[in-house]
Amino acid sequence: MALIIEPSGQACGALVKGCDLSGELDPAMLQHIRAAWLEHKVLAFVDSGMDDDALERFTAAMGGFGEDPFFDPIEGRENIASIVREADETSPLFAENWHSDWSFLPKPPSGTCLLAVDIPPVGGDTLFCNLTAAFAALPDARKAELRKIIGVHSARRGYAPEGLYGDDDDGRSMAIRPSEAARATQSHPLVKTHPETGDETLFCSVSYTIGIDGMTEADAMALIAELHVWSEQEQFIYRHRWEPGMLVMWDNRCVNHKATGGYEGHRRELHRTTIAA
Repeated sequence: MALIIEPSGQACGALVKGCDLSGELDPAMLQHIRAAWLEHKVLAFVDSGMDDDALERFTAAMGGFGEDPFFDPIEGRENIASIVREADETSPLFAENWHSDWSFLPKPPSGTCLLAVDIPPVGGDTLFCNLTAAFAALPDARKAELRKIIGVHSARRGYAPEGLYGDDDDGRSMAIRPSEAARATQSHPLVKTHPETGDETLFCSVSYTIGIDGMTEADAMALIAELHVWSEQEQFIYRHRWEPGMLVMWDNRCVNHKATGGYEGHRRELHRTTIAA
């Protein structure tokens, strides 16, 4: 069966059908998938047929394994983390603020894969924000201003010992590993050029962008909030609804994402791999 790509009709995202990822991966198919990924930024593979072995094979083929600094992997694996929330869990929802995965690293990962393991009957959508489209829609004068700005990124709000997922957070089922290393900072241009498409895109988030070079904290937070409000307009958003067995991969270089709840009383689990820069 030929690969079928169905665009979401929203700001980004597409469904992929007719793609068996359970076994050996055909180079021509992988090339087609990569082209679709770069075009649509988020791909959702329906009935992927994948298990953890297949997830690792696919991640390796798409660029190799990236670093996951604050997660422990699942037992028996080095590169798969479990994004899980038990039915009776009451801790704050994981990843409910906009972010690009690990943007605080010197070389942030190019992409992320999530494989649906246990999907609740309601809720749990993932939202994606097309930051390429958000930047393109800005006035030319504002674009020129933003191109000159350097953002400062850090994991400290989430993964420092006193952070949202820190040592005092009891009852969380995920294997999160908070660390003093989360206090480190890394600078990145506020506007980046995508290394494969050449498109300009915003590169900041309310989760990991903690400052702006040369700005006071108040001014920096005001700018980050302004860009957040701009980018969160409906015209830039794709809402993804999960199905059992689905694989979703996204491009961290040009989209932010966030989790949503609404599945209280139900268990939810996805297996995650990170695609290297």
